Amino acid sequence: MVNVKGKWALITGASRGIGYLTARMMAEKGANLILHGRTAEHCERVLEEVRALGAEAYAVGAELSDLGQVQSMLDEIDAKGTQVDIVLNNAGMQIAYRTEYFKTPVEDYTESFKINTIAPAMICYHFMPKMIERGFGRIVNTTSGIALEPEQAGYSASKAALDKITIDLGSKVEGTDVMINLTDPGWCRTDLGGPHAPNAPESAIPGIAVGAFVDDKKSGRYLNAPYFTGMTLEDAVAKAEMEFDSPYNK
Repeated sequence: MVNVKGKWALITGASRGIGYLTARMMAEKGANLILHGRTAEHCERVLEEVRALGAEAYAVGAELSDLGQVQSMLDEIDAKGTQVDIVLNNAGMQIAYRTEYFKTPVEDYTESFKINTIAPAMICYHFMPKMIERGFGRIVNTTSGIALEPEQAGYSASKAALDKITIDLGSKVEGTDVMINLTDPGWCRTDLGGPHAPNAPESAIPGIAVGAFVDDKKSGRYLNAPYFTGMTLEDAVAKAEMEFDSPYNK
């Protein structure tokens, strides 16, 4: 299992919900953190908590629907000289639920793809070459299990596109110590999942971040959090490495 002590992890959507819980988990394991929110100020409470756990940390802000802000965030991280070892692309947006799905507006797709596909892809493209150059890196992109619901077409299509990007990128680093995998928290009671979701946000821990700790040089897998609910991180990593093969070996 990867020892993340002293490594820098960028977590998007870290100001609340599962991103917040992930930030605490990573800090407890010794990682240093770059916390992303819509503004840096949104992460002030989380900053205080992870610093109290011993992590070095700072916050960055970017509205992910504004791709210029995403680039500015990446430039800011570079300017600070931070070597990003781990990326947890947690942030996402469910634009709307359309009961009259044949009237789904084009904006559902354009906004969903900017936030859920293009922004995380930009982050991957920015940090992954540096990881390859150094010979180490972990990227975990958060997807969704939504299927057969045209009511959520913009959201589910944008996540399916992120799956494709992740798996295709993974084929280029398979067998190396740079790994890129997918996760899905399941349907949790967060701002995105809504109050009627069946699962508590805590059920996504530790599975949501297992991809940051696996050490078997395999990419492109769906290491979805519900597979690991209730397990220790050590047991979750062992399960991921033993039971989940990369798609390139099939």
